[in-house]
Amino acid sequence: MEEDDIVDGDFYLLAKSYFDCREYRRAAHVLRDQSGKKAVFLRYYALYLAGEKRKEEENIELDGPLGKSDAVNKELVSLERELSMLRKNGSIDPFGLYLYGLVLKEKGSEHLARSVLVESVNSYPWNWSAWSELQALCTTIDILHSLPLNNHWMKDFFLACAYQELRMHNESLAKYEYLQGTFSFSNYIQAQIAKAQYSLREFEQVEVIFEELLRNDPYRVEDMDMYSNVLYAKECFSALSYLAHRVFMTDKYRPESCCIIGNYYSLKGQHEKSVMYFRRALKLNKNCLSAWTLMGHEYVEMKNTPAAVDAYRRAVDINPCDYRAWYGLGQAYEMMGMPFYALHYFRKSVFLQPSDSRLWIAMAQCYETEQLHMLEEAIKCYRKAANCNDREAIALHQLAKLHCDLGRLEEAAFYYKKDLDRMEAEERDGPNMVEALLFLATHCKDQKRFEEAEVYCTRLLDYTGPEKETAKSLLRGMRTAQSGFSSMSAEHFPP
Repeated sequence: MEEDDIVDGDFYLLAKSYFDCREYRRAAHVLRDQSGKKAVFLRYYALYLAGEKRKEEENIELDGPLGKSDAVNKELVSLERELSMLRKNGSIDPFGLYLYGLVLKEKGSEHLARSVLVESVNSYPWNWSAWSELQALCTTIDILHSLPLNNHWMKDFFLACAYQELRMHNESLAKYEYLQGTFSFSNYIQAQIAKAQYSLREFEQVEVIFEELLRNDPYRVEDMDMYSNVLYAKECFSALSYLAHRVFMTDKYRPESCCIIGNYYSLKGQHEKSVMYFRRALKLNKNCLSAWTLMGHEYVEMKNTPAAVDAYRRAVDINPCDYRAWYGLGQAYEMMGMPFYALHYFRKSVFLQPSDSRLWIAMAQCYETEQLHMLEEAIKCYRKAANCNDREAIALHQLAKLHCDLGRLEEAAFYYKKDLDRMEAEERDGPNMVEALLFLATHCKDQKRFEEAEVYCTRLLDYTGPEKETAKSLLRGMRTAQSGFSSMSAEHFPP
């Protein structure tokens, strides 16, 4: 590096000043005859960014700020040619390799891009940008494990991030907790742990972590949109309002801030205003995945299904592994009365997130529709949901009802009993409780298990609706049957 400074120090500093002012072609022109490694890298990187800048301008000219476009970076071909020559000559440094890997990735040469990026991180492990590009190319666990990476603590950060993207949330959590032992005061690691727990739907722990993060770093905006999702799911109006105000005062022109404010208005039921903020987030960063997905949810609430489908499709284009966007597409097509399409998208979401009970329930309800009426498949899905910690407690009740409709009374009784036990444990009451008690009382009476039936009937007497009269009628019927049975016994077996 010192040699570089002697060779082309003034040219490099001038080019760096132009680069910082976003005058990329000017910076590249200043460095055209310089041979130092820093100068060579800066020249190629400036050309790459000049191409990216022109691509963005073409996108806006052709389709507007949120439109789709086929515009490409016109510098990629020449950059690939020149960087490959430098690599063959052995005169490329780790940063040049990173840029070469980036160019190859954009051109679709994924296998070579992985090899080049592995070379880069093995030579200089502290360039997180290179690790990030490499992680984006690891689409399966087999590809990840096949990478010949040197042992280094940065490799642990990379693996934790890669596990997260491959939906191996428990493995990712274990890696970050291991790293936290060394980097005990790292806000980044805390935020990543929260992200893993959010994916595992451990909302209570996520809320605790984010509260601590905000105490340590009160002006943080990064990752706070995830915290707002948790507050939205828990319907914490005051906490979400406070967070929205806080990020608005810190930096209102950040995509994360706009998503948080959008969530706030959505929770208030002001869906048009919510969409306005999600669109603002996308103007700031049109690849903001959560903004596309959340905007799709808002359009579903507004019954604007074509706009919802478009938003979800844009989210899927950015990240095909986003299960929420696939789930949203399924919901949109279900609203349009197209259950076959809906089922296709629900299957995609379930494949990506098999531990989420809501997805299995959505798929089961799709199978129950009149057009499909595949009740056996619906039962399988509800069973999966029940095994995936069904927080909404829908699966057990639906399993009981379906088995009852199919005339499988023993199975129905089994699931009604399980549902009843769960409602008692969670101290919940309501129509599902009444339905379970009525079915179990009737079923036990028909099975001549009068004592059990009486217990259920007695509990029904505490209600004030028609179920109370039904319970009284059942009790009278049982007493009559029992007295008839005892008189018959007396006749058949005289003393």
